[in-house]
Amino acid sequence: MTADRTTLRRDLRAQRRNLAAPARIAGAEAVAARLLALPFAPRSGYVAGYWAMDGEIALHAWQLRLPPDCVYCLPVLHDDLRLRFAPWRPGDALSPNRYGIPEPDLAATSLLEPEQMSLVVAPLVGFDRRGHRLGMGAGWYDRSFAFRQRGPAPPWLVGAAFELQRVDALDAADWDVALDAVCTESATHDHRSPLFA
Repeated sequence: MTADRTTLRRDLRAQRRNLAAPARIAGAEAVAARLLALPFAPRSGYVAGYWAMDGEIALHAWQLRLPPDCVYCLPVLHDDLRLRFAPWRPGDALSPNRYGIPEPDLAATSLLEPEQMSLVVAPLVGFDRRGHRLGMGAGWYDRSFAFRQRGPAPPWLVGAAFELQRVDALDAADWDVALDAVCTESATHDHRSPLFA
């Protein structure tokens, strides 16, 4: 990772954490509405969100408004360094992972593969106009969804962010998996390839 990415990551995280509570709450409501209005928003199947930390957009409003035939899932870190997903509802048991992020407390046999998701909403630190995502730097989402570099959705990959996290351009590595869209409090940035739209 270059010093520029390190500095950018630090600065964007600080800006995100410094947002006032009313802006966070309003942002989460607006992002929920935008996620539900996506032209490819599924009416059924497995959809994945994340447990918001470090000032990330919370997804509870979206989760609670999903169509009844959608099953909300949270990511679970797996030993092969790829994500798996587990159905989760408020009140279900959680355990902290190696980073302190709560994960559903389920047996490994109950976990779902990334390919089983219809839509995945990913956290991010920054994003650009081409759909490139700056995450925390560990590569979990890129490894888990590398198969999307070779073909179209599903799953659809969507980032959730505040508009202040948008940057002009990010240097993408060969292994980076671009997002189909990013929903912010003020816009839906559609990055789908014309081939797969």
